[in-house]
Amino acid sequence: MSMARIEDLGDRLVVWNLNAARRGALTPEYYEALHEALMTAAYNPRIVAVILAAEGGFFCAGGDMGVLATRAAQTEEQRRGNIERLHDLVRTITGCPKPVIAAIEGGAAGAGLSLALACDFTVSAEGARFTAAYVKAGLVPDAGLTHSLAGLVPRAMAARMLLLGEPVEAERLHALGALSELAPEGQSFDAAMALADRLGQGASVTQGTIKGLMNSAAMGDLFAQLDAERDAMARAQGLPEAAEGISAFLEKRPADFRKLRSET
Repeated sequence: MSMARIEDLGDRLVVWNLNAARRGALTPEYYEALHEALMTAAYNPRIVAVILAAEGGFFCAGGDMGVLATRAAQTEEQRRGNIERLHDLVRTITGCPKPVIAAIEGGAAGAGLSLALACDFTVSAEGARFTAAYVKAGLVPDAGLTHSLAGLVPRAMAARMLLLGEPVEAERLHALGALSELAPEGQSFDAAMALADRLGQGASVTQGTIKGLMNSAAMGDLFAQLDAERDAMARAQGLPEAAEGISAFLEKRPADFRKLRSET
């Protein structure tokens, strides 16, 4: 039985984590499916978003502890290679020019939390719990979690999550602005689909450029960011999306960016 599936819904891809028996623990099949979907989205103009979801009522429990227990027998170089495969997924989520949406039921833990927070939008069901309890297993965070939490929550909360392994409920993270949206239990996927609908009405190429600028702003300095924004705006002003958007504004009508994608 496959542990992952890509669902092609025309203008969006849904990557399903099917490892419900282990609360969505990460598997090689999931790595492959997520990477394939992100690369397909990156190079296919009809795709406007990628949604990450899971069967079984829990988004992702992170690394499979049964597998991690065997890593001590490997060399450190081998262990680095295993971790790099996960880190490549985070790089691909970040680098994908299409918005990536996590639809979270139940909660996310460990590397599952890292993946969720690497997404551009994190839609969570009410009552979901987010845990970074690496320290309880004698391990440290990976997949960019320390970077994500440093930018999303106060240091005091990050310290309790990372050093004590305390879980935090979705409502508290949402109040801090660390989650994009709350949905009633069982409805996070529907909310993620509605968000993809809204993205699909927008200028997809421009959204990708803005995502890149947001990423460089979080990781760079002001002068470099000014140059990046200058270059991006100069390119954007010559694109069909800008012509349509500006015309729509001047003509006082809604912009129709979808027609541009149908013409490619």
